[in-house]
Amino acid sequence: MDLIGAIGNTSIVKLRRVVPDGCATILAKLEWENPTGSMKDRMAQAVIAQAERDGRLKPDGTVVEYTGGSTGASLALVCAAKGYRIRIVTSDAFSLEKRDHMAALGAELILVPSEDGRTTKGLIREMIETARGLSAGPDVFWADQLNNHDSIGGYHALGEEIWTQTGGRVDAFVHSVGTAASSRGVATVLKRHRSAVETIVVEPAESAVLLGGDAGPHKIEGIGIGYTPPLWDPSVIDGIEPVATEQAKQMVRRLAREEGLFAGTSSGANVIAAIRVGQRLGPDATVVTLMCDTGLKYVSTDVYRT
Repeated sequence: MDLIGAIGNTSIVKLRRVVPDGCATILAKLEWENPTGSMKDRMAQAVIAQAERDGRLKPDGTVVEYTGGSTGASLALVCAAKGYRIRIVTSDAFSLEKRDHMAALGAELILVPSEDGRTTKGLIREMIETARGLSAGPDVFWADQLNNHDSIGGYHALGEEIWTQTGGRVDAFVHSVGTAASSRGVATVLKRHRSAVETIVVEPAESAVLLGGDAGPHKIEGIGIGYTPPLWDPSVIDGIEPVATEQAKQMVRRLAREEGLFAGTSSGANVIAAIRVGQRLGPDATVVTLMCDTGLKYVSTDVYRT
């Protein structure tokens, strides 16, 4: 097996101590088992493979992307394995570990300054426009994750894994929204197997735009871009749960101390929302959520500094 073949087939575990009495069974899929420690390896492999097939990415070509870090590390990994150059637009709003990881994998970084280290709609827009400018050169493939439908297919295997690992006993899938590709890809597969499976998505309470609220700054990295993602498909979504940054941080610390699960802030938001859904569905139900990435990507941030 080559490195690309190591992507996927991650473990799934039952949460115990953070789940209250009377709640559904909460299962967490450990996406940090992917090579870069993130679920984004799945979309990176799919996006690069399709660009190769249809000729958008040529031998000796360069990949360009805007990213908070996990997608960038995943694309950099695939590019390193396949021999492509990569230029990444990112920001100081995202952890130093993520930036160092991308650089270690050979990426050239272009930094866009943030507003006090927070994710805002303006920051995302500026990162996108910077990447757009870089994509104008010859032999350049712009991954453009917010608009690239190929990324959705990268998560179909994740949906199939969840269905198989639960033996088809899954009543709800809960996951946070960044590009919306992962929730859409997983939901499509699970609903194909059983239409009654609920898909509940999570967004920062400070920027609950999918619920019709105003965009605002927050510090849950990788989600909540401040506007409806172009890949958003409400037809496969059954509900939206807002989770505040501080709630997500508190839960991710609990996951580390009480469950031994060392994850990033969006995983904490996922678990908060999964428990809410699990309390509504009751003890006979099964809810699946994701540990999106490893906590090793966040040790320099305030998430674990308590």
